Amino acid sequence: MRKITVSGQKGYEILISDNILASCGEYIRKVTSAKKALIISDTNVYPLYGDGVSASLRDNGFEVSHFAFPAGEASKTLDTVSDMIKALCEAQLTRTDIVVALGGGVTGDMAGFASAIYLRGIDFVQIPTSLLSQVDSSVGGKTGCDLSFGKNLIGAFHNPLLVLIDPETLKTLPVRYKNDGIGEIIKCGCIRSASLFNKLERAEDFDSITEDAIFECVDIKRVVVENDFTEKGERMLLNFGHTLAHAIEKYENYIGLAHGEAVGVGMAVITKASEKAGYTEKGTAERIERLLEKFGLPTKTAAPIDKLCEIMLHDKKRRANSINLVLLKNIGDSFTEGYPTESLTAFFSEGM
Repeated sequence: MRKITVSGQKGYEILISDNILASCGEYIRKVTSAKKALIISDTNVYPLYGDGVSASLRDNGFEVSHFAFPAGEASKTLDTVSDMIKALCEAQLTRTDIVVALGGGVTGDMAGFASAIYLRGIDFVQIPTSLLSQVDSSVGGKTGCDLSFGKNLIGAFHNPLLVLIDPETLKTLPVRYKNDGIGEIIKCGCIRSASLFNKLERAEDFDSITEDAIFECVDIKRVVVENDFTEKGERMLLNFGHTLAHAIEKYENYIGLAHGEAVGVGMAVITKASEKAGYTEKGTAERIERLLEKFGLPTKTAAPIDKLCEIMLHDKKRRANSINLVLLKNIGDSFTEGYPTESLTAFFSEGM
């Protein structure tokens, strides 16, 4: 078993081990005296793992109930969060009880948000089952949901009590969604670890480096969130590729590219543009494109750039008449640059 400890206000542990789901109740019991646990999951994941997680929780003295919502980003709404709150009320959870988020990033974000606002905050545990959630969204305490104006525009910073990562769950992921998670791993290499990027370039396949890649990505994120929990500075670097990605997802009504696929496009486009603008070492965009293509990820979008830039104006990283863009000097070396909103279309057009 590998363990990463996130320090700071309300610190927590991240445990990474094959088959940890089978004994999740034992590890959760070590960090809480809660009597009740509500499992929040979706209609794809709960049938796969819900019974086993419930049994482990019951074996360790928890009274267990569950709530499953329709799977998919389209469910990441305030209405679904409201349904979660109703389930918490119906289960009569108190401030000393817990929520267990079982699923991918959509599940973890919304279950964490419901936990943050129910009774002004109760504990929750993250059990991420997708690669994307294991390497990114389950760590760092960001919770929330989408609005009609854009992605993740409402939420709260609310750390989990514990994160349990079981790489065995990746065996039930469709290939597309494993590759989707690899998009976020490539991002980590781009912003902070040339060695991770190089390892991905050299690897014959992802299966041979899965656990190492998960561990390194989680540890990279740990360092960043410890330094900047509420995203006032350094943590913005984790959004490399995301400004354009979120706009693409919104433009496609969350039924087109998956999140990691859209991030791949975002990384490729913004790096092409930043090379032309003189921010980034020449050839960096080509390396990123080759690596994305190696793992079946797209590098282009047919969406009109003017429409995407309109959507970007609602991005969380906007500050008055500028928006913070995450750019690369080269692989492993990133920085933020305030860019005028009136120049966004011209800038991104250079990368399309």
